Amino acid sequence: MRVTVRAALLACVAIVAAHAGDAWAYTHVIKPDVYDHDLGRMLRAVGYLPTWFVLALALWAQTGDRRTGLLLAFVPTGGGLLAEILKILLRRERPNLHGGTYVFRGFRDHPFSTIDIGLPSSHALVAFAGAWLLCRLFPRAWPVWLTLAAGCAWTRVQSQAHFLSDVTVAAVAAWFLVAVAWQVWGRTSGPARQGTGPISR
Repeated sequence: MRVTVRAALLACVAIVAAHAGDAWAYTHVIKPDVYDHDLGRMLRAVGYLPTWFVLALALWAQTGDRRTGLLLAFVPTGGGLLAEILKILLRRERPNLHGGTYVFRGFRDHPFSTIDIGLPSSHALVAFAGAWLLCRLFPRAWPVWLTLAAGCAWTRVQSQAHFLSDVTVAAVAAWFLVAVAWQVWGRTSGPARQGTGPISR
């Protein structure tokens, strides 16, 4: 319980700080052509759900551990679904539609459509769901996993498709999603290695 409370407090601080930085990030963290370059395209692909299906298949083929392979496929998928649900509930539109100001869509306006809703970022939530899970499976390599997910999130801000808070909420939501998934399905999965990482095991 102590770890959960601490995580919740850190999550609140991160989200508040990200909202405070939204206006600055929208005007200073700009790279409209970020996806015209190989690095940008690679980082965006970390938030592309089929990427995780391929990685899950590779992990299954390498280890013979079907359970872990399925977990690596299903958790990012759950992240994508969670992003869609949160978008329907939170309803804040993308920053580039309104010059970087917050605009919330009314519930009567296409109540079940997530088109042009940016909070949270679907790409970032998928990327962080996969990354946080890999942090549990292979904790010694946690800087690699989180750098890839953070890079994906950063490109979403650079492209002005998302506020800084959109990707921060996504990272936080993904952390809690993975914590629940690991509690329910992950503890007996397997190629977890000994080591330390940013997630309590």
